[in-house]
Amino acid sequence: MKKLHKYIGTAALAAISLFACNPLQLDEIIDPNNPSVQSVSNNASREQIQFLVTGLESRHRDYVFNVTAAWGTFGREVWYLNASDPRFQTDWLGQGGRVPDRAYFGFGVTGGGSWASPFQAIKQADVLIASAQNAATLSDAEKRAVAGFAKTIKGYQFMIPANFVYQNGIRIDISNPLNPGPFVTYEQALDHIKSVLDEGDQDLAAAGAGNFPLRLTPGFAGFNTNAALRQVNRAITARLNAYRKDWTGVLSALEGSFMNLNGDLNAGPAHPYGAPPDQFNPIFYVPNALVTTMIVVHPSVLRDATPGDLRVTNKFLQRTAPPVTVTTDVGPLVGTHQDRRWATNTAAIPFIRNEELILLKAEAHANLGQTAQAVEAINIIRNAAGIGDYSGATTQDALINEILYQRRYSLWLEPWGHRWIDARRYNKLNEIDTSFDGGTVFTQFPHPQAEVNWDNYVGN
Repeated sequence: MKKLHKYIGTAALAAISLFACNPLQLDEIIDPNNPSVQSVSNNASREQIQFLVTGLESRHRDYVFNVTAAWGTFGREVWYLNASDPRFQTDWLGQGGRVPDRAYFGFGVTGGGSWASPFQAIKQADVLIASAQNAATLSDAEKRAVAGFAKTIKGYQFMIPANFVYQNGIRIDISNPLNPGPFVTYEQALDHIKSVLDEGDQDLAAAGAGNFPLRLTPGFAGFNTNAALRQVNRAITARLNAYRKDWTGVLSALEGSFMNLNGDLNAGPAHPYGAPPDQFNPIFYVPNALVTTMIVVHPSVLRDATPGDLRVTNKFLQRTAPPVTVTTDVGPLVGTHQDRRWATNTAAIPFIRNEELILLKAEAHANLGQTAQAVEAINIIRNAAGIGDYSGATTQDALINEILYQRRYSLWLEPWGHRWIDARRYNKLNEIDTSFDGGTVFTQFPHPQAEVNWDNYVGN
């Protein structure tokens, strides 16, 4: 049997088709290469359910490049230098007073990954749940397992647009694409996501501790049992609870997750990639390639690093080829270092790791005033990075600053934009250094123009 990372591209072709102009509208045309909702909604075969599962995994990774490049730029983890289109620098960095509006450059790019793509994945998860529920080929336990997996991915995907537009709010009721529900506040969205993840956990628990009934890609290697998928669900819930500032909830979720204080910091599920018909790792660049378009390490990340930090040598490659340079309104931006994390263009990209979970544990303890436990978790990360135990102040503010600093390097350019969100969570956006690019740091984005146009269209 061929490896599933080669299979995912073909399976993605069998995923639900969607109209490009509206991320919530499903294509009702019956196409053997792109099965419609109609063809899988009533007593789907096991093979059809398998296609939907693998297609959901494919949808699950669609956000990676756009969110990584754009949110990483907003948080000054990186610059996405692109000589062919200066707007990737001028607009994304907010140079010359540029601010996000509904027609802001990048909604076709960042909007795809930060807005449309997550909703497409959410709709695919809903179709999978409904199709599995109506499939006579699945037992009740198998139906619960499929629902639990789908809701876990759905909860993860909802967090992307929620954090993109922040206080502008998102829709959580998209069951009827022709009449979606109203926008709800950021806090209401997070509470809804919590309920989705909790339901997923309950479904996986009810399914039993055996193997997941359908094939998952190698991205879930080690996490392809119902019990292990519950651990992934709880890990995602821990991240969510940090956004909700539910610190006891963070610790509770971590207890059910795959967090291991003595384990591999890189352990966790991943987005797999492969050669065609699959797609390549979207943030891989050939070392020292002579190019004019590349994601490069932000100069402040290099400047602020602790001497001897192994994360610097393991993640950042100092180019021996000429730096990547792009001229902007405020002068040249020069990228001297590039990402070195990926050995090949088919390397998988983790979407949540043990290292993040340990840092979430530290953050929760610090916010609860549990200093010793916070320092213990911090030291696991520091010693793994080769910089020794923490010896600074142990006030809550000092510990939070230390944790945010460690997150900056431990979670650098992970497919989420952690630093931008972290700085916003603690009202520290003004601490992000813009002196290298003369730009501004955005707090949030408005809804894309297409979303407003859709509301007007439906209203008429």
